[in-house]
Amino acid sequence: MKVLVIGAAGMVGRKLVAALLATGRVANRAITGLALADVIAPSAPASSIPITTVAVDLSAPDVAARLVQDRPDLIFHLAAIVSGEAEADFEKGYRINLDGTRHLLEAIRLAGQAAPYQPWLVFTSSIAVFGEPLPAVIGDSHEHTPLTSYGTQKAICELLLADYSRRGFLDGIGIRLPTIVVRPGKPNKAASGFFSGIIREPLAGQEALLPVADTVRHWFASPRAAVGFLMHAASMDTGLLGNQRNLTMPGLAATVAEQIAALERVAGAKATALIRRQPDETIARIVAGWPQAFEAKRAQALGFVADSSFDDIIRVHIADELGDRGGS
Repeated sequence: MKVLVIGAAGMVGRKLVAALLATGRVANRAITGLALADVIAPSAPASSIPITTVAVDLSAPDVAARLVQDRPDLIFHLAAIVSGEAEADFEKGYRINLDGTRHLLEAIRLAGQAAPYQPWLVFTSSIAVFGEPLPAVIGDSHEHTPLTSYGTQKAICELLLADYSRRGFLDGIGIRLPTIVVRPGKPNKAASGFFSGIIREPLAGQEALLPVADTVRHWFASPRAAVGFLMHAASMDTGLLGNQRNLTMPGLAATVAEQIAALERVAGAKATALIRRQPDETIARIVAGWPQAFEAKRAQALGFVADSSFDDIIRVHIADELGDRGGS
């Protein structure tokens, strides 16, 4: 099985690549080649599996066609610019998040005209496809009413994925990821970045800014859970999806106050003392239009598994990123 990971240099992409190399197989099929693509050339870990890397912009002409010319059996499409950046730069958001995805789907369709080709495509969508009016808990049949350009771009891509799958051009599954915390490394331009920052920075002994009220409630999953979602999506029976090709992933609902309480339980009051409240009206307005909790019964019934508590999400970060340092 030949595997292509687009967005392989990102945080989730790197962890997915590590998981693929650790198992060496997907759905009981051995990985015979791994191609990694991103706007910055991904690093190629040492492996007995042949690995190629390339720095490309998926939205540029002919790039998607070059990426699928070797006809990968499985494609993970993780590439996107984040919510805050897509909102700040309207044209860039649509070019990267929508046009890039459309180019990929079209490249797959056109490759299949030369000779039969129907790859498995796993696409990372987002809970940002949902907007007001929002119930306290969102079920699987709730309609898309995004209130951001990012959410709109992801919603359009979900429709395209479903249609290209219905037409038999590819075998696609879209997974709506919760907000992933705790993200390692430096903050990015995502409006949701503070959800990680108020955990990550205090664990590193640094001050963290909190731009929203403690009562803000949101839907979370750890990076480890996100990789589990991707690996399961690449190996499940897509026949069970029918024509509903996009799924909301299970997660964990927590308020900012509950996040902070979990941090104190895991790392002590010295960590939570490093959180400084600095209201930001722009971020607060964006976050106010986001969903707070989901049932995700369909994904759970199909075998997707979430984190069990926010304490566990913090412990995953400590174990995976700090080498078990940071706990008390």
